[in-house]
Amino acid sequence: MIERYTRPEMGRIFEDNFKYQTWLDIEILACEARAQLGEIPIADVDKIKSEAKFDVKRILEIEETTKHDVIAFLTNVAEYVGPESRHIHYGMTSSDILDTTLSYQMKTAGELLLKQMGELKNTLKKRAEEHKYTLCVGRSHGIHAEPTSMGLKFALWYEECKRNISRLESAVESISVGQISGAVGTFEHLSPKVEEYVCGKMGLKPAPVSTQIIQRDRHAHFLTALAIIGASLEKIAVEIRHLQRTEVLEAEEFFSKGQKGSSAMPHKRNPIISERISGLARLLRTNSLAALENVALWHERDISHSSVERVIVPDSCIILNYMLHLTINLISNLIVYPEKMIENLNLTRGLVFSQTVLLKLVEKGITREEAYALVQEPAMRVWGDKTKNLRDELLGSEKVMSIISEEELNSIFDSEKMLKNIDYIFSRSIEMK
Repeated sequence: MIERYTRPEMGRIFEDNFKYQTWLDIEILACEARAQLGEIPIADVDKIKSEAKFDVKRILEIEETTKHDVIAFLTNVAEYVGPESRHIHYGMTSSDILDTTLSYQMKTAGELLLKQMGELKNTLKKRAEEHKYTLCVGRSHGIHAEPTSMGLKFALWYEECKRNISRLESAVESISVGQISGAVGTFEHLSPKVEEYVCGKMGLKPAPVSTQIIQRDRHAHFLTALAIIGASLEKIAVEIRHLQRTEVLEAEEFFSKGQKGSSAMPHKRNPIISERISGLARLLRTNSLAALENVALWHERDISHSSVERVIVPDSCIILNYMLHLTINLISNLIVYPEKMIENLNLTRGLVFSQTVLLKLVEKGITREEAYALVQEPAMRVWGDKTKNLRDELLGSEKVMSIISEEELNSIFDSEKMLKNIDYIFSRSIEMK
């Protein structure tokens, strides 16, 4: 039964066959539990286990009349089992199998996503270590700031990936609950031992308290975790899109032989994978909002959440599955251009060292305000005249050179020194060692 469906492909988890088979497994497990309690003959359970089947087309045919999917399913199963089918679904409500199945589907999907997250984490770690000392300019507000390393970009995403793994693990644990507790969750017609038995066999825990349904904060937790992961993947994609711009071109997506970038312009190499990731992340955020709207329901249950979940749960799991596949390949095959990074670092002709100069002046004893003014004035001249550079402008400043020596100034304009703490930063991420 359940063991046959522990590691399917993502899409298959949400197909009708998987869903109805899980419904049937739950119903059979409940009968087994009741037989162990002496409530029904073991021979009847054996008959149910050997004869119980379903036919998707037949279920849909019956549902045209009943307008109720669970009743259509039970009617179809009874056609195969015969009189012993009277034991099936005894004391249960539709949500007992609907919600327990949905939890099982989400748990199974979450485990597949966690496996992919592990692959992404390892890929990011590999690229971080590869480009640990690859110098590039840092940008704040999109403007050149101070030098950093490409490896730190990957390391930053690696750390975020680890946090997302923890979030998803927590969400999977939260959703890994089932219920077999009857019409309003009071076990009026079933022993709680039936629920314990069914959930135990399915790798779920019984929901400590339920109504007619498992409470939807659990589902919102799961779907918001997927949305946060999607936002992190978009964060990576947006950075790559910026780095691939023609004016920047410090990195770009792999462009395969025969690939075309534009129907009109043969020269184009566009960041289409990153753009696809960005677009899909919007769907995950939208779906998470719908999940939050599902938390508040009337009394012990209404049905307003059901139609929403039939869309947002499979869609979000499948979307993130695809996004992770794209991102792993994107990072693995990302082309990095260190020479272009150095070229871009030098575009502002030494301005990226302005803070180092400022701090050296402060070390020499003048106020921060005075030091700031001394550096900003020549820096603004460099901004306005592409023939100038900050080092020469400072050398021409009598005030600056009266405070620091030319040797000290030359030492300041050494970009390699700005990576002196990269090893320390990497060491704080234990797995980077």
